[in-house]
Amino acid sequence: MDKNEFFTTWSNLHGGAKIEGIVKTWLQISYASAKFLSKLRVTPNLLTFAGLFFAIALWQFANSWVAALFLVLSLFFDGIDGSLAILQKKTSKFGAFTDSFVDRISEVFWALALYELGAPAALVFVALLATYVQEYIRARSGGLGHNEVGIVTICERPVRASLIFIAIVANLVELDLVTAIAIIWVAMQNFALLQLIFTSYKTLKN
Repeated sequence: MDKNEFFTTWSNLHGGAKIEGIVKTWLQISYASAKFLSKLRVTPNLLTFAGLFFAIALWQFANSWVAALFLVLSLFFDGIDGSLAILQKKTSKFGAFTDSFVDRISEVFWALALYELGAPAALVFVALLATYVQEYIRARSGGLGHNEVGIVTICERPVRASLIFIAIVANLVELDLVTAIAIIWVAMQNFALLQLIFTSYKTLKN
């Protein structure tokens, strides 16, 4: 499968989402990585659960320097499993369900890691709730047959991971930024939720 076919397939599976900017950059990295892993006969499900494993490790070692590495590995494996499935032509409804389900569990451990770093529980809860509602709206719209709700909001998984990464680094250099980062996450996530609600309303009304 060449890169253009990969991009087209990915977009179709994500409600016609546009491939541009940071999304395109990530997909280029994802495509190259998936091609390499495919040669090693790695399976998409192995990557899915590897992402969860490193998310749990992140939570357990949130105050250690390895936390940043565990977060990067969790995001990487969570993000590349679908690309590998596309490349190996192993996409299925069960695989998509497993991927989405494990992604949501992984994000709980990401949030718990932020809490371990000192973020107020209320802020972490509100941010995580907004995240879950956003992803539920996407899933529900797809379940109703409206896969065209493919907007990329300002607070997708890579952005959420970036905020937690900054919190980890700040904690390691003893900068008291975790509460501010949690507030930024809440603000961005709720704005992203409003973006998706507005787009979904216009799409589903037609």
